[in-house]
Amino acid sequence: MTIIAAVNHSREGRLALVAAVAEARQLGTDLVVVNLGHEQVDVTDLDTDAVTVSVVDRRGKDKEHSAGAVIDEIAARQATRLVIGVRRRTPVGKAILGSLSQRLLFDSPVPVLAVKLPKGELPSSTFDDLPAGMRRVTG
Repeated sequence: MTIIAAVNHSREGRLALVAAVAEARQLGTDLVVVNLGHEQVDVTDLDTDAVTVSVVDRRGKDKEHSAGAVIDEIAARQATRLVIGVRRRTPVGKAILGSLSQRLLFDSPVPVLAVKLPKGELPSSTFDDLPAGMRRVTG
């Protein structure tokens, strides 16, 4: 029994990581973190007592390959659950853009726990287009 968490370096990814650790602890199983972001995933500051955590690095891959990489990890490790972070999007945004989260929700062969930021909290994408010279300060 293994939990897979597909994460990137965003607030939603961090929330998914925290939820995945809690899920693995509750189920008494290990956690495999599939890093889909461009930066290294840091799990050292998480309370991972009683949970074995390993990180699979898939940084910098495009969305098409990322979904396949997560599905492959689920099959290879015989995972029983997938944890992902999702962003709040408008209906038009969902219809036109699609998303990695949406692909994973539809294509995952195991149940998916999709976590989102609390209502009113700004998503990571809010900070994507800051003017040059402004530091990105996100959690």
